[in-house]
Amino acid sequence: MESPDVRQVTDSRVLAAMAHPLRRRLMDVLKVYGPSTVGALAERTDQAPANVSHHLKVLGAAELVTEAPELARDRRERWWRLVSRGISWSTTDFDADPGARAVFDAATSLNLDRHVTLARAWHAADEPAQAAWDDAPFSTDRWLHLTPDELAELSREMIDLLARWADREAPDDGRERQPVFVFVHGIPARP
Repeated sequence: MESPDVRQVTDSRVLAAMAHPLRRRLMDVLKVYGPSTVGALAERTDQAPANVSHHLKVLGAAELVTEAPELARDRRERWWRLVSRGISWSTTDFDADPGARAVFDAATSLNLDRHVTLARAWHAADEPAQAAWDDAPFSTDRWLHLTPDELAELSREMIDLLARWADREAPDDGRERQPVFVFVHGIPARP
C-alpha cells in the first residue's frame, strides 16, 4: 500500500539533491522535529546558518522541502518544512540511463551509510546513556526463503507497522518520548 505522504522519486535530479550527508540529515531533523527555522536547523546539525540555508535551497529546488512563511514572526525569519513525510525510490525507475543509475546507487549508498552511522553512534554512546534505555534497543536478523512477491508482501507489512507507530497519537501520560531511529532491510543475499 502506497502512502499519500510518501513521495515516489523517479527523477535522478531529486535523488542527487538528497544524496548529500548534510541534506539527508536536515531532512531527518525536519521529519523528527517538524518545521524549523534555519537557525534551529543550524543548531541541531552544528552547521553555520549560511551552509544550512544553501542546502535548504538545493532541497527546495528539488521540491523536497518548502518554505513555511505562515510560521514566521517577522519578514526576516524563514521557516522550512518537508514536502512529504517520506520518500522512496525503485531501481527500475533508473535502470535505463547509466547516469541516472549512478545517482541511484550513490543515493542508496548514502542512505545505508546514514543507517549504519546512527546504529554505530548508539553503540558508541557512554554507559549512562545506554543504561537509561535498559534493554529496549534491539537488533535482530533472520534468513528467510522468499519469492520476490513474498518479499514485497513482507516489505508492505513492515512499512505499515512502522507507519502505524510513527503516525500514532502519543499518549498524554507525562512521560518523555525521545526520537528513536528504526530501520529494516530485506534484501536477497548469500550467507
